[in-house]
Amino acid sequence: MLNIIADENLAYPVELFSQFGDVQLINGRKITKSVLKYADALIIRSVTEVNESILTGTNIKFVGTATIGIDHIDTEYLASKGISFASAPGCNSYAVAEYIIAALFDTAVKNNFSLENKTIGVVGIGNVGSKVVRYCEALGMKVLKNDPPLFRQGKLEDAIQLNDILESDIISLHVPLTIEGEDKTYHLIDKDKLKLLKDNTVLINTSRGAVVDNNALAEIIEQKNLKIILDVWENEPDIDNSLVSLVQIGTPHIAGYTLEGKVNGSIMVYEALAEFLGKENPNSINLPKVHHDQIEYDFLMSKEEALNSIIKNIYNIAGDHNNFLRLNSLMDNERGKYFDKLRKEYPLRREFNNYSVKLKRSDIIIEKIFRKLRFTVLQ
Repeated sequence: MLNIIADENLAYPVELFSQFGDVQLINGRKITKSVLKYADALIIRSVTEVNESILTGTNIKFVGTATIGIDHIDTEYLASKGISFASAPGCNSYAVAEYIIAALFDTAVKNNFSLENKTIGVVGIGNVGSKVVRYCEALGMKVLKNDPPLFRQGKLEDAIQLNDILESDIISLHVPLTIEGEDKTYHLIDKDKLKLLKDNTVLINTSRGAVVDNNALAEIIEQKNLKIILDVWENEPDIDNSLVSLVQIGTPHIAGYTLEGKVNGSIMVYEALAEFLGKENPNSINLPKVHHDQIEYDFLMSKEEALNSIIKNIYNIAGDHNNFLRLNSLMDNERGKYFDKLRKEYPLRREFNNYSVKLKRSDIIIEKIFRKLRFTVLQ
């Protein structure tokens, strides 16, 4: 039986991994070499840096991260030491795409504009970006795409250059964080790129904080009246507090925090560990049923307001933003703790496919939008 160290913020860690051994739950930021001294497997999320300094001298044979991103993992070191590694690509891609839709509608209603016929540039057309493309096309938006690796592979023939993307009304970033190389994304959106944005551009980052130069962003926001939506920040959890007060929507790295997304991540790592151990993996998790899962569409509202109202019933992104703004009232030494507290105690929302929308009359366009967003439509 294994000794397993697991981040306490995982979904169902004991239920899933205890069949393989003893599971000890620890705060992800407090996982150190001494904690891992007698461990055989390490299961984490995004806040734990895994590299030679934390693993050398330990007996770790398996590392799994229940996240899409792996920039916190030194995969080359793991490979050099024969340590098996697993991640969870795509586990919360619907969650992040739905966060984008909630953010877009909230921003459109607050700023009195329609999403229809707006141009959105999507940077990174992977598990998340491809869903954002599909959803935005369903909303009648013009979608531009940028993904150099996919373009070179011949998988994205209609891709355009990043500088052309920056002319869009809305820009959404969905790239991994890479520090060097041909496809370096560290400060992909730097001061020079920010200067290319049109006034009133909506810029959304749900990828990794350092994809956008946060210092440069704080300087330029007010000059161009940018509408900034940030779920990820440089130097989390000790982020630039001055930037918090300037964004349209700010949240503490929770775009992917649906119950489904977190459970998917845990299950993908669980399955990888079972395969590594040569064991069958019969465990399954039955998610609780959603209550009040039927919502009526209000034809007396404008389409923008009615769609926003439906989504707000499921996920009130403005509430997350208001909770996040409390950072501004805290002392410097309290802000990082509050950032982590918001993540740890986040009330996991449920994804759109758990809900039904009742239409009092037939409307082909509205029905198509809701079906594309994975709602069930009732008439």
